[in-house]
Amino acid sequence: MTTLPRRMFRALDRFHAAHPWDHNAHYHGWIMRQLPRRFARALDVGAGSGDLARLLASRATSVQGLDADPTIVVRARELTALAVPVRFTVGDAMTEIPPGPYDVITCVATIHHLPFSDALTHLRRHLAPGGTLVVVGVARAQSRGDRLLGAAAIPMNVAMAWVKNKGRKAPRPASMTAATRPAAMSFADIVRDAHRILPGCRLRRRLFWRYTLVWHHS
Repeated sequence: MTTLPRRMFRALDRFHAAHPWDHNAHYHGWIMRQLPRRFARALDVGAGSGDLARLLASRATSVQGLDADPTIVVRARELTALAVPVRFTVGDAMTEIPPGPYDVITCVATIHHLPFSDALTHLRRHLAPGGTLVVVGVARAQSRGDRLLGAAAIPMNVAMAWVKNKGRKAPRPASMTAATRPAAMSFADIVRDAHRILPGCRLRRRLFWRYTLVWHHS
């Protein structure tokens, strides 16, 4: 009974290795729809290869991209034209955020690398009054709903990989070369702590093993 699922998951792993696509970048358009048309300063925490930071720069006066991985920061700089108002630095998100405040803070697939409650509190301090914090995060599957949503995402994940790669094999994009870590907190735990620290924040489970959080600083 366990052999078939293991074979299936091995086959899926082989398929996705040959047809990779960035689950985080899938939410970049959604992130931009949560933000004003124009804003002054933005901070992207866990900027990786800089795709989202460069997108933020299309609306911002200046963007600060921060990542703890020196290698991926070098790659972000290589991929960013000099005229784009983005600065990438290497740093710990808990201790080395360049001075703010920021009108927009984004954090994609990064906050589960950090102490969650402390990280939200820290990001809140760096957000300007009237500013917007957007998190796309990863949670540990715990409830029946989590598992059902994860199961529903599997065929959609295969379809997205096939469409995005036009059915051809492809190398991993630069955005997928950063270090990863499994999530430790369940979505229920995340909701509880987030509402305590960011009253009025909006959280929602999403496809492709993600959740979203949006909070406006009054």
